[in-house]
Amino acid sequence: MLVPGAELRVEPVRSGRDLAAFRELPLRLHPAQKVVPLLEPTLRSWHEGTGPHAEHGELEMLLVRDGRGRVVGRTTLHSDDRMDARRGEMTALLGATEFASTEVLEAIVAHAEWWAREEGRTALLGPVSLLPNQTGGVVTAGHEEPGFLDSAWNPDWYPAAWEACGFAPLWPGATWLCEDLGSRDPEVDLGPAGPLPEGVELHRGSRRRLAEQLPLLRTMLNASFAELPYFTPISAPELEAATDGLAHLLDEDLLLYLTDHGRPVAFVLVVPDITAFVRSTGGRMRWRDQARLWLTRGRYRREAILVIKGTVPDQRGRGLMRALSRELLVNLQAGGYEQLRVTQVGRENAGSAAHFAAIGGRPLHELCFYRKGLV
Repeated sequence: MLVPGAELRVEPVRSGRDLAAFRELPLRLHPAQKVVPLLEPTLRSWHEGTGPHAEHGELEMLLVRDGRGRVVGRTTLHSDDRMDARRGEMTALLGATEFASTEVLEAIVAHAEWWAREEGRTALLGPVSLLPNQTGGVVTAGHEEPGFLDSAWNPDWYPAAWEACGFAPLWPGATWLCEDLGSRDPEVDLGPAGPLPEGVELHRGSRRRLAEQLPLLRTMLNASFAELPYFTPISAPELEAATDGLAHLLDEDLLLYLTDHGRPVAFVLVVPDITAFVRSTGGRMRWRDQARLWLTRGRYRREAILVIKGTVPDQRGRGLMRALSRELLVNLQAGGYEQLRVTQVGRENAGSAAHFAAIGGRPLHELCFYRKGLV
């Protein structure tokens, strides 16, 4: 699609070279020490339609080229029937959106509006990769702080660009950083340890049994987050794709969950932070990259990322998450971890953020998503 008067052309990703350009664009646009590249296997699954997203809607990967043929923008344009049902409106989703200028974003949005109207869709939402409960959002404050895996990073002018294109902010939240973990006292910060309620048992992750534990985690995850306005249930294939390779890197003491008379009721998943490694490969994960990661995995035991945690609704108020948070801090200290980064916590979820504040944590990046209604 040629954007009138702008010498900008929006084109689908067709070739392997196009796919490489899609992956490399943010590495050209942004400081290397701040941006986090998307993993090449993920991008390839989007392009080939082999990922679990293919069961729920269409997806097209797009590049924006200027008059000299240089790639100056990228996005995914996709739909998901679960998000349509959740939002109660036919929504066109923009994901992995990067751009060299506001004019480039305008070209992306013009193409997205055209596509959305052709498909009978009434709103644009983004950036989501591929859904809000996976990865996405725009950093609105804290741009001086580097990004990390499973979270967003962008320069400070991005929010104004989205708003100049007619988008309004939605679902604000923040990532968190907890530093100097070794100096914290778990029983002072999170309350004295005591016996768990009758029938409640603590379990740890297991590399050998991870395939058996993932369905339990998915049950708790879907129940814990069902009330959130942006949450769509995570399918078994999606969780499997999201945790592909986790067994090789898993620190078993950082995957914790509780059962009550055998029923899974609360969980926390923390993983070693391999952001530096992903930056070093530019997102490529060829067999030799994976082998190098396996051989050097011991280097990534000083910083960790809390990916997700939750308590099923009818078990809240029993102190279960506080007990898990205390156990997690003890295990982080025993493992020699010094920092914990936390993926986006919604502004409305003050209870979750309180546990991070209790151990000296502070908001790292403020984020939001953006929506634009189509008349």
